[in-house]
Amino acid sequence: MVFLIESIVACALFTLFVFLISRDPVKIVFNYPPAIIERCRSLGLVDDSNKPGGTVFYVKKITAVLLFGVLLGLLVRYINGCTTFWGGVLMAYALWNVVNWFDALVLDCLWFCHDKHFVIPGTEDMSKDYHDYWFHIKGAFIGMVLAIPATLVAGAITIL
Repeated sequence: MVFLIESIVACALFTLFVFLISRDPVKIVFNYPPAIIERCRSLGLVDDSNKPGGTVFYVKKITAVLLFGVLLGLLVRYINGCTTFWGGVLMAYALWNVVNWFDALVLDCLWFCHDKHFVIPGTEDMSKDYHDYWFHIKGAFIGMVLAIPATLVAGAITIL
């Protein structure tokens, strides 16, 4: 029951976070399918300093993975009561993936792909690219891999 409540709260908080950062869709353009990013680049809307592959991008990703690892570790230790490394890793991995797949299926495939709020001016004709569900599903699989270092950090936090 604790895990269910925790999952609902985590998904709600993640939804709020996405809502707040998506007020200006151009700021999150690197989360969009590649064709839309390229169109935005050709329109002069994209700041390439945050592009994938750049130093800033990797620093942000590593910082986020470590931060989420610490937060997950504290959650699974003090909310779920995990006291072993592998117990913490598995519980954190499960929670991460609940939010990960909620993001892919609900926030991305249902909300992002169908809400005109996310359509960047100048890309209105790219409906096919906005409805690229496979792009979001592939992202969820990548998220499952990204979870590994974060949940290993969570396991370490669990036993401290």
